[in-house]
Amino acid sequence: MRNIFFLTPVFILMFLLHNGFQPLQAQDSSYETVTLNGQRYFKYKVKSGEGLYAISRMFSTPIAEIIRHNPSSNAGLKNGQELLIPVNNDNSWRSSSPDSSQTDPAESVDQNSTFQHTVSKGETLYSISNMYHTTVAEINRYNPGASEGITVGQLLTIPQRRVISEEKEENYRFHTILPKETLYSVSKTYSLKPEDVMLANPGLSAETFQIGKTIRIPFFESYEVIAPYEHQTKNITHQVQKKETLYSIARNYQVEASEIERLNPKISDGLKANMELIIPVKRSLLEKDARTQENEANRLLTQYLPSSKVDVMRVGLLLPFLDETGRGHLRLQEYYEGFLLAVEEMKNNGVNLELFVFEIGKGDDTGKLKSLLETIEMRSLNLVIGGVNDAQIRLISDFSRANNIKYVVPFSQSNGEVLNNGNIFQVNPISSATLTKASSVFVETFRNANIIFATGGQNDKKEFTAELQKMLRENGLSYQTISLTESTNSAIIPLLSSGKENVILPTSADSNTLRQLIYELKEVRETDSLTAIRLFGYPEWQTYTDQVADYHLFGTYIYTPFFIDKANPRTEAFTRNFNKWYGRNLMDTHPSYGLWGYDTGLFFMTALNRYGTRFEQDIASIRINSLQFAFHFERVSNWGGFINSGLYFIYYDTNGRINQTDRSR
Repeated sequence: MRNIFFLTPVFILMFLLHNGFQPLQAQDSSYETVTLNGQRYFKYKVKSGEGLYAISRMFSTPIAEIIRHNPSSNAGLKNGQELLIPVNNDNSWRSSSPDSSQTDPAESVDQNSTFQHTVSKGETLYSISNMYHTTVAEINRYNPGASEGITVGQLLTIPQRRVISEEKEENYRFHTILPKETLYSVSKTYSLKPEDVMLANPGLSAETFQIGKTIRIPFFESYEVIAPYEHQTKNITHQVQKKETLYSIARNYQVEASEIERLNPKISDGLKANMELIIPVKRSLLEKDARTQENEANRLLTQYLPSSKVDVMRVGLLLPFLDETGRGHLRLQEYYEGFLLAVEEMKNNGVNLELFVFEIGKGDDTGKLKSLLETIEMRSLNLVIGGVNDAQIRLISDFSRANNIKYVVPFSQSNGEVLNNGNIFQVNPISSATLTKASSVFVETFRNANIIFATGGQNDKKEFTAELQKMLRENGLSYQTISLTESTNSAIIPLLSSGKENVILPTSADSNTLRQLIYELKEVRETDSLTAIRLFGYPEWQTYTDQVADYHLFGTYIYTPFFIDKANPRTEAFTRNFNKWYGRNLMDTHPSYGLWGYDTGLFFMTALNRYGTRFEQDIASIRINSLQFAFHFERVSNWGGFINSGLYFIYYDTNGRINQTDRSR
């Protein structure tokens, strides 16, 4: 293999009170609603010049949702075209009568000391605390009851970050997007350019700039007190003209008469011609060219940034190959060998590629890695893959951010760097997100089944079963619970339903619990062979090869982020090729490190070759025939990196076949 080098050491909104971007709550009109197939909609007629972005902001509804309910809108909007806008929690008040009094949510919101975070799937208090550089204890202090558990969609109050880093790019506060706000108004609030906000939030787009979402505000002194742009004022001097009244002046400047009286006590004696008054005018009314600047900011949210195509891809693999702790060097060697087979495949497909492989030192000793990151070779790379422990990952993350180089973290599930570095891609899914997604897919798949949980054993899957049971309750689905004992077979029979699939889930993944459960279920089958019994289990079950026949007997399902179909011709070809190149077979590990290296290398080198240095813009379009991992990368926030949320459902059917379904999306 040529071109492989092994080196050792070594980012005016004038509030537009009368334009098309005016939020709906400020308008004196209501919208007719209609219910179709159980979904309630607003009926809205498009005005001349309106686009999807303006309407999505008006109704607090993502563009994708509008298109989904109005497929023809994807081809462009026409004046008078009628759209159906789904009613949701954020916009449900919009059907109220014109005379209803509405409170402007932005007027009472002060984000100087705290802001709001909406909990997403897979998030925990720990991951949220890392995202915002606070502590779990602080979040619990501001949110009584959070320690007992948080739910998707829940609003949490988060304290503003108070520690100012010495590194400029780390100096920021957070801002939760409020009703009426736009990219332009938020940037004006903090005396920034819209481009500054975009640079600090690489994931920001028309889809993600939504009410309730959080963004980072860069280069900002944390203790400085600010007011939203819509409420910021500047005092000007007004000379009273003949026939003017206090109320005509107030109406002209769109301020309250009481505010003028407060700043000008002398008018208590009467208003006189040529008198000079101090008027607190909103900044938005003083800005020139506000409409043009607003439109320019909106375009930033929808633009597709040009990506530099790479003539010769330069990829760096940085791993502690010589660290023999726990025989880890053998696993890393096999990962490297699998990666090389992906390199060879890319080269055979005509890709011009140079691979640089670096030994980075043992454990927490980062001296060698620090020296390496200062070399010219490293700064010339397009893609960096590697790092095992937190110390190594932190250093490489800082390097990737400073040099704007994409960085793939191959093994770690728990590093905090992906939460705050938009260049990072974490391959190994975080367990909490996997549990949430698996629970969601389970509910979708077995909505009509009779669900029975079998408790006992090590009870090591209580986090998954608790999440699944909560989701079942939220969807109005019932379940039953039994204890796994020697008399389980007699206890389970009355719980079975002859007209449904009966899905049995143990709360433990250990092999002894599984073996006992299968034994008891076989006893049940001898009594009732016609009732459909299914098992549902865990990634660990892949390793219990002596149980595969029983998996087929009961039509077993497992969820897992990785799976090897040994009967797949491509898997067989890879295994033969590995043996041919290296003279030995793959180690018996789960997951396989050789396939791990191959899949990771093939995915990211394909992304770089196909889409260039900004391949993250097209990450959802990248498909490869991976042999082990399901790949589906999602941003963790508007400023953070990407975490793989890939998930397989594996079905061992009763005919002896194994069906592998990608349920990542």
